[in-house]
Amino acid sequence: MNGRVVLERFPAGGPRGSWPAEEFARARRQEGQRAEVVMDLASDAFLVIVREAEEAPAAA
Repeated sequence: MNGRVVLERFPAGGPRGSWPAEEFARARRQEGQRAEVVMDLASDAFLVIVREAEEAPAAA
């Protein structure tokens, strides 16, 4: 499965010098999650996501 879980979304038009999505993702990484920030162009927002782990194929 190649999915993702959206942890939080932040509007792209934040105050100058402010990176709330990056700060949120950094805090989640410090908790052990593999959080990353991606841009959702359709909604003009930054998403903090965690990609779902791909399952290994079962042995035949």
